[in-house]
Amino acid sequence: MPDLLLELFSEEIPARMQAGAAKDFERLMVGALSDRGLLFEAAKAFSGPRRITLAITGLPAKQSDVREELKGPKVDAPPAAIEGFLKKTGLGKDQLTVQSTPKGDVYIAVIEREGRETAAVLAEIIPEAMARLPWPKSMRWKPGVTTRWVRPLHSILASFDGEVVPFSFAGVSSGLHTRGHRFLSDGKIEARRFDDYEQKLRAAHVILDAEERAAIIFEGVKQAAFVHGLEMIPDEGLLAEVSGLAEWPVVLIGAIEDQFMDVPAEILQTSMRTHQKYFSLRDPKSGKMANRFALVANMIASDGGKEIVAGNERVLRARLSDAKFFWDEDRKIKLADRVKALEGIVFHAKLGTQAERVQRIVALAGQIAGKIGADVEKSKRAALLAKADLTTGVVGEFPELQGVMGRYYALHDGEDAAVADAIRDHYKPAGPSDAVPTDKVAIAVALADKLDALVGFFIVGEKPTGSGDPFALRRAALGALRIIVGNNIRFELAALLGGIAR
Repeated sequence: MPDLLLELFSEEIPARMQAGAAKDFERLMVGALSDRGLLFEAAKAFSGPRRITLAITGLPAKQSDVREELKGPKVDAPPAAIEGFLKKTGLGKDQLTVQSTPKGDVYIAVIEREGRETAAVLAEIIPEAMARLPWPKSMRWKPGVTTRWVRPLHSILASFDGEVVPFSFAGVSSGLHTRGHRFLSDGKIEARRFDDYEQKLRAAHVILDAEERAAIIFEGVKQAAFVHGLEMIPDEGLLAEVSGLAEWPVVLIGAIEDQFMDVPAEILQTSMRTHQKYFSLRDPKSGKMANRFALVANMIASDGGKEIVAGNERVLRARLSDAKFFWDEDRKIKLADRVKALEGIVFHAKLGTQAERVQRIVALAGQIAGKIGADVEKSKRAALLAKADLTTGVVGEFPELQGVMGRYYALHDGEDAAVADAIRDHYKPAGPSDAVPTDKVAIAVALADKLDALVGFFIVGEKPTGSGDPFALRRAALGALRIIVGNNIRFELAALLGGIAR
């Protein structure tokens, strides 16, 4: 049976949008084919930096003929009802048949429709599916053309049974051609079937499958790190993102200057991940972050990548200089002296500032500490300092490091280790795979933080709904339950919550 090959070729698509766009396009096309009675054997979508591809196998050459019987009004029905039925069916009265029923004779319309050629149907539904593709962000790029796309669309390859499916979208006409890698190939590539298309793209330095690109990057980083006696720090999110940035991934290793190695590893790793998309490496013997990083180039360089590495090291030097500046400046002000600055940060319009919230958490953490056998004063101290790192430069630049940086600053200020650890751990668990805090001081502060948010938002009417939970209250509730169950804690929770509500 004939197959469909469809490729939408454009300027670089943001990595975060690629996989979702491919799934959405497959869903829209499959739905449109099913609505028109065109069944198939299999469908698979592919995504990459410059192309969304869909391959559908086992489509019929044409739609099946359709014979449909529609029951109409009674024979003795008012003329207006009969005329309406005739208009609906497009038939004349002499083309109707009469059928006897327990309620009397009724008109029956027999409608027979000959199936259309699949290619003609595809020419209609492909541009419709393209127009309905829900890009998170899109743009217009041609004067006089109002159609939007994620990035300027260059070409559309549409082949059914080896022949072009003729249509146009946003001024771009379909054809049988695509292009390979932007720098490592030259000229157009003609493809009529998927196997030929995939092979020709690979010869033109384009790996079509995102999962294959991710596997190449993963193994490449592992092997390159091994050569230097290091190992990769796993990062699935970064791996998925980088696989959407390179059509022909090449892994290279760069160096981090020694002047930055006294900066906490979390800052270095977050800066490299967020801004440069680099993989961090570590020494397997010590478990500490190494002064090396892995980058993924979309290029085969004649010098083995030396210039690419040198350029990336220069950019990284500037990034890490900023991070080091924030780190050095933040330590000039003690964490305890930052608490007052929380008065200028609004937590929620109906729940006050972060400073007001901290006072509530301090009181609640003290109560919980007394019930679970934690050190009350340490719990209250940790609760007082828990949000202070929100005023620091590092957390302002990298919000995901809140709590982590609070611990570093607390230890630098000479705070008790249990207090510092509680500052870091009071956000836990951040998700279903995250561990729960086990130290009693951290447990007291973590529960206080989550219970205050739950009770407070419910009091002011900001409850989660079936379609939204903007304040992550479900996560807070599940986190509190995991902490209680995981640490086998038993105390009168209802009375404690009642106290918060008052």
